[in-house]
Amino acid sequence: MQVRKDDMVVVKTGNNVGKEGKVLKVFPVAGRVIVEGVNIIKRHTRPSQRNPQGGVVQKEASIHSSNVMVKCPKCNTATRVGYKHVTDSGSGKKKSMRICRNCGEMF
Repeated sequence: MQVRKDDMVVVKTGNNVGKEGKVLKVFPVAGRVIVEGVNIIKRHTRPSQRNPQGGVVQKEASIHSSNVMVKCPKCNTATRVGYKHVTDSGSGKKKSMRICRNCGEMF
C-alpha cells in the first residue's frame, strides 16, 4: 500500500472526486483509508457519558486506497509512488524510500 498516515492525498474516483485531505488512519489488511473531510457519514448516537447530548454525529468513513493518489509536496500534483533503495550512510543499512514519479523527489 503506497498511502501512509499523514500523507496529503487527492480523491480520484467516487462521490468525492477532487477533494483533498490528510490521511487520518490506514487499514492495510482491508486496503482502506480514512481521509480528513472526505466521505462524511451521519451516525445516530444514543446519549452516553462521552456524548451526553446524543443525536446525529457527522464523521469520516473509510474509502478504498485505490481511489486516492498521493499528492507530491514538491510539484504539488497527484502522483504515482515509486520506490528507491538507498543505503544509510551512518548504519550502512538499506532503506526503501518513496519517490514521486513526476519529479523524482523523495518523500
